[in-house]
Amino acid sequence: MLGGTVFDARGRDLRTEPDGSATVLASARLTGEVGSFPALMLERLGADPPDPALDGLVGRSVASGFRAAAAAALPAERARHGIRHQLLDDLPTALLVSGYAFQRAGALRAGSAEAAGLAPPPPPPRPGARPRQYPDLCAGWVTGGTILSRMDERGIPPTPFGPPAPPLHRDDDPLAWHDTEALPPHGMRRWRRLDVWREGGLAAVECLFRDSHMDEWGSETVVHEYTVRATVDPAAGTFVSCEADIGALPWPECPGAVASAGRLAGLPVVGIRQAVRDTFVGPTTCTHLNDTLRALEDVAGLITALPPAAGG
Repeated sequence: MLGGTVFDARGRDLRTEPDGSATVLASARLTGEVGSFPALMLERLGADPPDPALDGLVGRSVASGFRAAAAAALPAERARHGIRHQLLDDLPTALLVSGYAFQRAGALRAGSAEAAGLAPPPPPPRPGARPRQYPDLCAGWVTGGTILSRMDERGIPPTPFGPPAPPLHRDDDPLAWHDTEALPPHGMRRWRRLDVWREGGLAAVECLFRDSHMDEWGSETVVHEYTVRATVDPAAGTFVSCEADIGALPWPECPGAVASAGRLAGLPVVGIRQAVRDTFVGPTTCTHLNDTLRALEDVAGLITALPPAAGG
């Protein structure tokens, strides 16, 4: 449990035609291995289709600075909102959250709150040091909240237990998700679905986000889940509205961040990743909701794949 982490990341752009058939516009898969916390060094990276531009990412930490390095390695793909850039951009937080498996396996050590997927990884703690605390980092880490209070009492973060994870695959829509294998014991999975369609003169958007965990007895539970719905003015390239609904969250303070999704209204779609990173901070926000809001920048790429609006 305290060794490296193997990852398998897959993505697909799928256009559903008016007759219900579907066309795969693009697909990509990244596999690899990352070293142990807190360094999180990328030790191996494979891509399908292969791309030598990714070779320079091996040997880097999949933590601070990785997203910028990934964007620099794939500038054209980032500009066209390509799948590989999306997967690489999601990798740092997906791996951080995977540290929740340490908690559930009883492998979390004092001094490593970051290994629980609960906070950004700082420099390695001194031997015997107490876990780092992040007051007001987000709603879950609000001063006086559940995490910080229990860390003061016990010296390690509390372990949340989420509800059973209902299946996301649908019998009436077999193309809704691409194929995935069953999670192994102590495995974590991040699901993300981003749908875009025309609704009047606007583009309607729905994004589902879920982190789940498989325990040693084969029970999958939800760690985080949001559904975000938005509308976009395609001509102006700006968000008209945005709201978030909660599926499941680990701490009673977390729902306090849901209203932050409304801040996207009026902002440009292109550039929303950086805007969220720069301005969505503090206890009125949620780091996991922020990741979902950042992913909405790729709505710009999906809009271009929609058929023309009626009347041109």
